[in-house]
Amino acid sequence: MKVCFITTGLAMGGAEKQVSDLTDEFVVLGHQVMIISLTGDTVIKPKSMDVEINELHMSKTPWGIFHAMMRARKLIKNFSPDIVHSHMIHANIFARILRIFTKIPRLICTAHNTNEGGKGRILAYRVTDKLADINTNVSQEAVEAFIKNGAVTKDRMIAVGNGIDIERFVFSEQYRNQKRKLLNIDDETSFYLAVGRLDEQKDYYNMIYAFADFLSQPEIENKKIILAIIGQGALDEELNNLVNELNISSSIIFLGLQMDIEQWMSAADFYLMSSAWEGLPLVIAEAMASSCFVIATDCGGVKEMIQGNGFLVESKNYKDLSSKLQKSLTLNKQEKKSCTLRARSNVIQNYSISAVASQWIEIYKSQHK
Repeated sequence: MKVCFITTGLAMGGAEKQVSDLTDEFVVLGHQVMIISLTGDTVIKPKSMDVEINELHMSKTPWGIFHAMMRARKLIKNFSPDIVHSHMIHANIFARILRIFTKIPRLICTAHNTNEGGKGRILAYRVTDKLADINTNVSQEAVEAFIKNGAVTKDRMIAVGNGIDIERFVFSEQYRNQKRKLLNIDDETSFYLAVGRLDEQKDYYNMIYAFADFLSQPEIENKKIILAIIGQGALDEELNNLVNELNISSSIIFLGLQMDIEQWMSAADFYLMSSAWEGLPLVIAEAMASSCFVIATDCGGVKEMIQGNGFLVESKNYKDLSSKLQKSLTLNKQEKKSCTLRARSNVIQNYSISAVASQWIEIYKSQHK
């Protein structure tokens, strides 16, 4: 089968990583894959050298969009795919419009969030909906959110989860020691980790206020505690300033962009997510697979992913998050180990990239008639 992925870009993000991992898995299964990236922001690439990646460098002008459409039309005509599978809002709308004047046998459009923008984007989804053969989103909650806000009708979108490389994300004592040594922290330090873009969706303000409240508790005095945040984004300077204003810069480290997330997962004791909204955050599955105890806001598909093997927190409630941080330090080693073992088993069963790729192939076959 020949599959063409159309994606907004291949920058650092869960959706982009999912496209890259699916590409590699499809190649292993004997399928041909081509990727069309609307931008030129390629950070994450498939491992396979057999995959053609086409960067359109599309500018947000009428001429830029038209030029990108013409290039994409030519690429698809030459590749002659059985399935075109677009990912994320801009690529989904682009692919739908492209189909008006380009032969596309079957078009699948995948959203990766409960919230993909304001009223204009919702209207664009609704107006172009019939140009897609099938729509998917990464969790049932995300599907219901799209139906509720009118982006799609009830019979036009299904939930298909994301998957991770469970061989890459597995606990390593070696990585744990290496990364802790790099930060100059010992094994007795409680190490919390957060990964994600420094933007509004991830709500790091909530996390930082919660951590400040956590550190102010009397029972925390004299305990060694560190939070490391991996990511870049528009709020970088503001968040650093907030940490300094709260006088907790000795306990929070901004690591910027890191390409070896699996190693940092092994180094951490706890994984934190404070997002205001999500679809199905792959980073939660990655943390679970790495035997890292998860403390996360209850948004998107997080609840169905962790299934009680971690702590859920109310979104935008830093006091609740602070309370769960305090509770995390009361877990004994056996409780924590049992929970993380169950969490990894759940990921292997439900969120491995091989299982998800097989599910997609079955969907492709059902559409390719």
